[in-house]
Amino acid sequence: MLCSAAGEKAALLWSMRSYTLIRRLEGHQSSVVSCDFSPDSALLATASYDTCVIMWDPYTGEQLRTLRHVPLHSALDYSSDVHTSSLRSVCFSPEGLYLATVADDRLLRIWALELRSPVAFAPMTNGLCCMYFPHGGFIATGTRDGHVQFWTAPRVLSSLKHLCRKALRTFLTTYQVLALPIPRKLKEFLTYRTF
Repeated sequence: MLCSAAGEKAALLWSMRSYTLIRRLEGHQSSVVSCDFSPDSALLATASYDTCVIMWDPYTGEQLRTLRHVPLHSALDYSSDVHTSSLRSVCFSPEGLYLATVADDRLLRIWALELRSPVAFAPMTNGLCCMYFPHGGFIATGTRDGHVQFWTAPRVLSSLKHLCRKALRTFLTTYQVLALPIPRKLKEFLTYRTF
C-alpha cells in the first residue's frame, strides 16, 4: 500500500499491485498534510491542520486512536491564534513504539503509542518536517527557512510481546489475524485495538 496526503480532508490508500485506489480515510476536519506507516505496516498515522493525529488500521480503514495537540500552559503558548497547533509532520520511530510530530506551536512532540499525551517536547521554530534516524535515538527536523536540527529521542528496549506483534504484523493483515484461532484479547493486541 501507498498513502497520499494531498491537502484534502482525507488520506488516500493506493494498491501498489493494481495502482488503484483502495479507500479514502476520512475523519480529519481540515487538510491532511503528512502520513507515515508503522514499521510493521499495521498502523497508519495521518497529521492534519485540524491539530489531530489519527492512527488508522490501513487494512480496514478503522480509526484506532486520535492524538490531539493542545497548547501547553500559557508560558509556552506563543499565540492565542486557534491554529497554533496545526500539524506539519508525523513519523513513527523505527521500533514502532513512538510517534514524533511537528506543529506550528513551535514544538516537536514525542508520543508513546500506549499514551494519549506526549512524553517529550523540544522547542523549535518554523518546523516543517521530522524523521527518525533508521536505528533510533535521533530525530531530524527540517524548518521552513532551510535548517535541519537533530534531537535526541527516547531509546527503548521493545518488550518481547511487542516484538512478537511486530514480527507477525509484518506478514499478516488485520483480516488474517482476525481469522486466527486465538483468544479475542490476543487478537485485539495484535491488531492494535489495545496497546
